[in-house]
Amino acid sequence: MPTPIIVNHPIVADKVRQLRDASTSNADFLRLAGEISRFVAYEAFRDIPITPTTVDTPVLKGAPAQRIDEQFVIVPILRAGLGMTPTVQEVLPHHRVCLVGLRRNEETLQPDVYLDGLPEDLEGAAVVLCDPMLATGGSLVCVLDMLRERGAGEITVLCLIAAQPGIDFVAARHPDVQVVAAALDGELTNSGYITPGLGDAGDRLFGPPVH
Repeated sequence: MPTPIIVNHPIVADKVRQLRDASTSNADFLRLAGEISRFVAYEAFRDIPITPTTVDTPVLKGAPAQRIDEQFVIVPILRAGLGMTPTVQEVLPHHRVCLVGLRRNEETLQPDVYLDGLPEDLEGAAVVLCDPMLATGGSLVCVLDMLRERGAGEITVLCLIAAQPGIDFVAARHPDVQVVAAALDGELTNSGYITPGLGDAGDRLFGPPVH
């Protein structure tokens, strides 16, 4: 598996600090998640293929320039992945978004798919998977299995925070997948939460679900 990329930048570290803070409001959490996602995406696609082209500036016609032509399938894991998606869409100009929704089965403790918005045949497409919290890796591996079964090409996983146990689990099941995160935490709680982590990303983005 490619070595996980952890964004090493003081501005990102400061924003992660704010993201972790229990007193950060939902609105500020959403804003910070988007800002951090931009840095993570920039790092993930540092080596994206470019096409030489030209551009007419106000000063010079036909000035040398570069263009991104590659098409991406952006896949947020609901619901927390939605907090990263708009920024990733802005960074990658040619894309389509396909949603996957998972919930934990309280009997088996395994992820159940309640929304499958993936095409039946991905035909080698480059996929960007948005999963803010890589904890145990169970949900992520479930979606990676779905993507591989449908013929996805290169897959890049973007996270806000990843835990080492989740990184290890993904590496064992999908050694060719690149994971890029803003921070790496070492442990999980007995309930499977990343520690120190930031709690439930979905609740902190959108508020707790109404039962």
